[in-house]
Amino acid sequence: MPNVGPLELAVVVIFALIIFGPKRLPELGKSMGKGIREFRSSISGNDDDDDDDDDSPKIEPGEPTAAEPVEGEVVEPRS
Repeated sequence: MPNVGPLELAVVVIFALIIFGPKRLPELGKSMGKGIREFRSSISGNDDDDDDDDDSPKIEPGEPTAAEPVEGEVVEPRS
């Protein structure tokens, strides 16, 4: 199998710029990197999501939130 040199890489980058354009190429790279990270974490079993970095309390799906009245609770209308 032949080695991929800098000339071949330059040809691939120029071809990608022609096909996708300079505005769309960073988006494609970002989404491809995110997909690779998700694939690696699913393979290794790590659950290091960026969304879970905050220390806010987690609400279970069955728990009522403050905006929802609990069944049997008397709610007075707002004036």
